Amino acid sequence: MSLALRTVDAETGIATITVNRPEVRNALDVPTARAICDAVLPLREMPDIRCVVLRGAGGAFIAGGDLARFADDFDQAASVVHGLLDALHPAILTLRALNAPVLGVVHGAVAGAGLSLMSGCDLVVAARGTRFVLAYDRVGAAPDCGGTWFLPRLLGPRRAAELMMLSPTWDADQAQAYGLINRVVDADQLDAEAARLAAQLARGPTVAYGKFKRLADASLSSDLGAQLEAERAAFASGTRTADFREGVTAFLAKRPATFTGH
Repeated sequence: MSLALRTVDAETGIATITVNRPEVRNALDVPTARAICDAVLPLREMPDIRCVVLRGAGGAFIAGGDLARFADDFDQAASVVHGLLDALHPAILTLRALNAPVLGVVHGAVAGAGLSLMSGCDLVVAARGTRFVLAYDRVGAAPDCGGTWFLPRLLGPRRAAELMMLSPTWDADQAQAYGLINRVVDADQLDAEAARLAAQLARGPTVAYGKFKRLADASLSSDLGAQLEAERAAFASGTRTADFREGVTAFLAKRPATFTGH
């Protein structure tokens, strides 16, 4: 059984990555982290991918790291950390570097590294009843998987500090109100809403989405002048895409655009 599954719909360009260790609520151990990496990295060589869906099998999204593996031998705990992150860092960086937007589809538990991984998605839809908690402080550890990079951007420094230092458990409505996720739907509607959003994203201007992601990621470390010039360069280069020509032509003709992602 593969610990992470990748499917690609060639017609729509939607790739789905499913973490597949449901018997432990998809808790991350080194083999699972490596499986996620193996499922994600080939997306870099798939230029027709228009959207990536990230989700978990069974009753949870990802319930954090598998702490039992640290307790096996505390003297080797740092080696376990390195094994996990050597696999997960390339996957996280790949998902951020793709032009295709990444849609997180979450339910059940979203905890620890699972919350960090979810935070790296561009959009997130959650089932009502989902619970969100970071909880690194409860085990005397620092957040990983980009949590300290994504969360201040999503929540602001005060709310991120609260999540990291006090470990509140948020329900889906709280997570949406605080800006951690985008949408909440009833659990029996999650798959349908995820499919609808993924299809909408997959019909969008994929190259432009990629430019937006990179501009947004750079904005907090860039001064205004540099950001203005980065926007200029992104807009100017975008005018050479087929999607830009289609978008402008469709707008002037008062019809919906049909984008190809190129």
